[in-house]
Amino acid sequence: MKINVRWSLGPRSTEHVELELPDGATVESALKALAQSTSTPPWGEGLPTDTHLNWSVWGRAVSLDTRLRSGDRLATTRALRVDPKVARRERFRK
Repeated sequence: MKINVRWSLGPRSTEHVELELPDGATVESALKALAQSTSTPPWGEGLPTDTHLNWSVWGRAVSLDTRLRSGDRLATTRALRVDPKVARRERFRK
């Protein structure tokens, strides 16, 4: 099965790669395959188990043992720094 992995370590920068995985692959096995397929994985050494980098499939948070399906888009998600409603109000005031 093929999945797309996308990550962003900073504002306005994204990377992506398409991976071919066996059926029944999990998020953890996809991240291991990603670490082997790229020269520098987006999280550094080891697996991303720290809290600043979470993963989602099509925008829904997942754990490392979540099974993937063909065509899934696995992506990093970062915590929001500002509440979107507050940011919109501030922009409107300007």
